[in-house]
Amino acid sequence: MENGKVLVIVPFPMEEEHLALRREQHASGGLGVRIEFDYRPVKTGGRNLISPYEWPIGETAVLETGLSATEDGYDAVCVDTTGDTGVAALRSVLDIPVIGAARTSFLMAMLLGDKFSIIAMWDRWNDAYRRTVDELGIGHKFASVRDIGATPDNRSLMAGKEDAFPELEEAARLCVEEDGADVICLGSTTMHKAHEYLKDRLEVPLIDPGPLTYRIVQALFGLGLSHSRQAYRGPVTRVDDMIVAMVANGAAFATEP
Repeated sequence: MENGKVLVIVPFPMEEEHLALRREQHASGGLGVRIEFDYRPVKTGGRNLISPYEWPIGETAVLETGLSATEDGYDAVCVDTTGDTGVAALRSVLDIPVIGAARTSFLMAMLLGDKFSIIAMWDRWNDAYRRTVDELGIGHKFASVRDIGATPDNRSLMAGKEDAFPELEEAARLCVEEDGADVICLGSTTMHKAHEYLKDRLEVPLIDPGPLTYRIVQALFGLGLSHSRQAYRGPVTRVDDMIVAMVANGAAFATEP
């Protein structure tokens, strides 16, 4: 299969105006028109998904959003966050490919170089990066994470924050010159607007996590591959109705990111 329909799950509730900013990642990826991408926000969730308190809330919200992906006609799922929120849970109930931005970025970085660093907006994201690095067992390939001390905006992304681009460039250079990185990963799919500015100013590869997941899906379609059901075993008993009800009730208390 060389074409298909992909569900992109945005792990925060948001209106169409802000969802459109997420869709711009697709245009920046340079993909052809044969793959259709449908961006869908969750109904409820944590405000920033930055702590163990919020992680299970986000996991449940993403799981609920993707439960019916196959029945809805999708051929793959991408989760639009470098927290890889809900990826493992969805893989346990879906046979179609489910791709997370962090795992994909870090493994691509290892394909392109020896050690990688992450540049981020905010230090509160760092625990999620280290969790993924630990799960993959690649700590010896992880040079550093450097942030610029800016609170992110999960709805407006980097619109109006172009003055932060030089700070991100400086952080990336420190990762290379002082930390030994030879590949840089952007720390969030919300940072994709910085990619165009940075990629021609750095002497090492720069990975933009969101569009990379779309390219990986395209490759999986062409190769006829998906995740291993041996690694991601399904539950003995499905409780989909309970999950849907939990999220529906939680939506009444949702806070905007």
